[in-house]
Amino acid sequence: MQLTPALARLVEELGKLPGIGEKTATRLALFILGAGRDYVENLAEAIWAVKAETTHCQQCFGLAEGDLCPVCRDPKRNEESLCVVEEPADLLAVERAQDYHGRYHVLQGVLAPLDGIGPDQLKIAPLMERLRQGKIREVIIATNPTVEGEATALYLAKIIKPLGIRVSRIAHGIPMGGDVEYIDSVTLSRAIEGRREM
Repeated sequence: MQLTPALARLVEELGKLPGIGEKTATRLALFILGAGRDYVENLAEAIWAVKAETTHCQQCFGLAEGDLCPVCRDPKRNEESLCVVEEPADLLAVERAQDYHGRYHVLQGVLAPLDGIGPDQLKIAPLMERLRQGKIREVIIATNPTVEGEATALYLAKIIKPLGIRVSRIAHGIPMGGDVEYIDSVTLSRAIEGRREM
């Protein structure tokens, strides 16, 4: 099927989204083309609004509309616990689990020396500044179990422990519903290392 220039441009732009291939981009573009004018206008307004109104929280560097995000504004959150994550999407994932009720700090990435990303390119200095204020008793490092995530976790533990703050690492292991026989050896090794008494 030959696409019109406007439709081809929309397919091209949608195809730049993560996880969207050409077929999916074409399907989405055709859906938008066939949708009512109200839907298309609302979609366009929502895209403009999220870009214009969403910023990073000045305290935790998560997503916010204004100076502080909803978590940092919430007086009911535990101020003695701080969960350190790589990106705002990780903060959202921890929140979806609904088991953590403390504060957050988003690093905006991980240490990756080969890519030129060192401590100065991450939000580590503001993290240390928050920790020196004395309210936080435990830091939970929730970086991903990648080489870079592990290196970042080790680096953070090394610089935080001298402050007398408890540092813990999220457990890694077999996902709920996973079969042991199909789990990769690194994940299985981590699961065994992180075992708990029952």
